[in-house]
Amino acid sequence: MESLAYLNQVGPALSMALGAIGSAVGCYIAGIASHAAMSRVEEGHGKMIAMASACSTQCIYGLVLTFILDQRIKGGDLSPVAGIFVGLLAGLAIMYSAIYQGKVAAAGIQASLKQPAVYGKCLVAVGVLESFAIFALVFSLLII
Repeated sequence: MESLAYLNQVGPALSMALGAIGSAVGCYIAGIASHAAMSRVEEGHGKMIAMASACSTQCIYGLVLTFILDQRIKGGDLSPVAGIFVGLLAGLAIMYSAIYQGKVAAAGIQASLKQPAVYGKCLVAVGVLESFAIFALVFSLLII
């Protein structure tokens, strides 16, 4: 059993890694759109940067889940195998939320560039995708 001790860290590592990957990809997608838009206008750069960085929060959700999974596994409340499944599935949900949030943010930045009045409406769509990552985190915490 000593040789399988590393399994204790697989689930927590998956949730952190997948959350970070999703945030990185999402911020990359939205960041490209933000940079392109900022090169075309003289003002409103802060709004574009804010929308582009929204995807970074999923990394935090992955980190929170990592710490809690680690505590539950070390405390004996959760088996390492169950931790792997929770870390993998919640991590994937968080990752995809961030990636698609980046795509929606990129579209929102482009729309706001053409019609600045739609910025708030576009931000709502970005927030809806954020909620899926929060759901994945909360539901995971409820089952472990």
